[in-house]
Amino acid sequence: MTDSPDRQKVGFISLGCPKALVDSERILTQLKMDGYDIVPSYEGAEVVVVNTCGFIDSAKQESLDAIGEAISENGKVIVTGCMGKGDDAQAIQRLHPKVLSVTGPAAYEEVVGAVHEFVPPTLIHDPYTDLVPPQGVKLTPRHYAYLKISEGCNHRCSFCIIPDMRGDLVSRPIGDVMEEAERLVRAGVRELLVISQDTSAYGVDTKFRTGFWNGRPMKTRMQELCEALGEFGIWVRLHYVYPYPHVDKVIPLMADGKILPYLDVPLQHGSPEVLRRMKRPAAAEKSLERIHAWRQGCPDITLRSTFIVGFPGETDADFDTLLDFLEQAQLDRVGCFQYSPVAGAKANDLPDHVPDDVKQERWERFMALQQEISASKLQDKIGSTIEILIDEVDEQGAVGRSSADAPEIDGKVYLDGASGLNPGDMVEAEVTGADEYDLWAG
Repeated sequence: MTDSPDRQKVGFISLGCPKALVDSERILTQLKMDGYDIVPSYEGAEVVVVNTCGFIDSAKQESLDAIGEAISENGKVIVTGCMGKGDDAQAIQRLHPKVLSVTGPAAYEEVVGAVHEFVPPTLIHDPYTDLVPPQGVKLTPRHYAYLKISEGCNHRCSFCIIPDMRGDLVSRPIGDVMEEAERLVRAGVRELLVISQDTSAYGVDTKFRTGFWNGRPMKTRMQELCEALGEFGIWVRLHYVYPYPHVDKVIPLMADGKILPYLDVPLQHGSPEVLRRMKRPAAAEKSLERIHAWRQGCPDITLRSTFIVGFPGETDADFDTLLDFLEQAQLDRVGCFQYSPVAGAKANDLPDHVPDDVKQERWERFMALQQEISASKLQDKIGSTIEILIDEVDEQGAVGRSSADAPEIDGKVYLDGASGLNPGDMVEAEVTGADEYDLWAG
């Protein structure tokens, strides 16, 4: 709908991970329901909301820069998100004393309340007649959406401060999750990306309490959730899945085509000693066994993970063990980060921090090995026919993703010269070329 001159207008900046993006969508949906227009510029806004990221120092700096720019360009700024708690919140208020309000992550009511306080709505609003879509306001393209199933985390990894920012695990009732998923599918979503801090722990905080969807009893548990989502007949992609034994029960759903044969598993390292210092909840050797079992149950499965090199105390032997792990695991999609201290993380107090030049050299060696693995796997796809979800269309053709590719973080499939396609279309095409990360098809 077009902006109304009678409505108060809110600008919005959303930073950080998909979980923060979902928080932004919920805030925006409520603001629209309360009669506000969302505008894309500073000068058109009565107030600007900045949803911050506080995971690592570079993300914090980006958030502080965004707050400063919003204050300079607009003057009325409300801050929320992962930097909105504790020392970070105090730092924001110290550096930017003109900020109107600071709240922590998932503080939907507080943010909306602050907007109401500083920019009261000017119209009596009826969401049933003012065209707020049933699926709410989304910041992703129409054909895919993130489905957040829980908040917080029960792990206490030494490099992470997410439990300090977002608290312990709190699972959403399965009926609420399924109702949201159904609204999204009805609105045209072709792919649901299931996210949380620990997707495989979904429901443990509720002791797998029974909920209801469409009058049907369901346990609040990962397996039951995946079974139900698989009934929609769309792509369902799982992110942030720890390699717990019960994940094995989801693999048959992938083999049967109910959900995508794709798992995003945050392994972080391959050395048992480094994993111990990280306080990770899984051992490397057990992860390799589980990966082997998953591939036996679903040969087409795509496995993605992230790793950290240069963690405090990481020795040359530890790093060699990591490279050996990478060779054995043969993961399809991999991201790697050089360890960066995060204010408040326990890892800061560990001895034997790795020099920056060593971290850089290890990162380059890690990425070179993974590029070889990835290139070999993608070369094997040449000549096969794959299903592609179209994301973009331009004069050169179309760009999409296969089941092996999550948006923003994985590879793409280029269909040069393709015509008559639109974002959200599903097509089948033969793979004609590949490099280290992407495919070409026609």
